[in-house]
Amino acid sequence: MTDSLHTRYMAASDTWHAHRKGCPPCESGQHCPTGDPLYKRFTNLQDAYLRHLRTRVETR
Repeated sequence: MTDSLHTRYMAASDTWHAHRKGCPPCESGQHCPTGDPLYKRFTNLQDAYLRHLRTRVETR
């Protein structure tokens, strides 16, 4: 699961950052209709991945 989650997180990050580069509203933090779901997916996967890492550390 970790690799799959990490892969999805990194792909979402790449997609979000590529979109953000060419989108003035998203660059300024006011997400456009296309950028908003990309940003939400990225942040949701980031949160899930960080939770997973914390869980792994806590169980050691």
